[in-house]
Amino acid sequence: NRTFRVPAPQRYRGRTYAVEPDASAASYFFCAAAVTGSRVVVPRLGKRSAQGDLGLLEVLARMGCAVDVGADAIEVRGPSQLRAVDADFSQMGDVATSLMAIAPFADGPTTVRGVAQTHYEESDRPVAAATELRRMGIEVEDDWDSVTIHPGQPRPADIETYEDHRIAMSFAVTGLRAPGIRITNPGTTAKTFPEYFEVLAEVTGAEVVRS
Repeated sequence: NRTFRVPAPQRYRGRTYAVEPDASAASYFFCAAAVTGSRVVVPRLGKRSAQGDLGLLEVLARMGCAVDVGADAIEVRGPSQLRAVDADFSQMGDVATSLMAIAPFADGPTTVRGVAQTHYEESDRPVAAATELRRMGIEVEDDWDSVTIHPGQPRPADIETYEDHRIAMSFAVTGLRAPGIRITNPGTTAKTFPEYFEVLAEVTGAEVVRS
C-alpha cells in the first residue's frame, strides 16, 4: 500500500555505474570447481552483492567446498568428494539446474527443493533436468516441488536443451567429469552468455568441440 510520487519536470543526469557480474552465470564456474576438485575465482563479485543466486555458495559449502567471499572476489575450491545435501532453492531458482547437474557426483542422494516456480521458465526445468539425468543413466525421483538425484557415473549421452540456456550450460559442467556428454543445441546459450563454451574451455582447460 505504498505510493511513490515523482514530481515533474525532471531530467536524467548521466553517471558512471559499475555493473557487477551475473551470479547466475557465475554459478556454472562455481559448480565446475566443485565437481572437478579445482579452484575458481570470480572477480568483481563479493560481499556487497545483493544477488540471491549467490545462495548457491552456501549449498556448495555444505557439500564440502571451501568458499571465500571477499570484498571484490569469490573463490571456490572443490573437495575430493562432494557431500550429498537437501537444499531449498525457492529463492534462487535460476541456479537449481546448476546443482542438479553435479548432484550425481555426490556421496549420496541430493534433493533440490523449492523448484515449483521453475516449471514456467524457458523450459519446464525440473522435468527437463530429470529427463536428461535419466538419459545419462542416473536414478532420479521428482515431484512438483523437488528433485532427488542419486549418485552414479553419468554415461555418454546427447543432451536435449529444450531451447533453454540454463539446461545447456548446466549439463556442460556435467561433461567435465563424464566423457561423451554432447549438448545438442549449444547456440541456445546466446540468450545470456554467447561465449559460454569458449570461456568454460579457457577456465577449466577442458576440450570443448563444436560440431
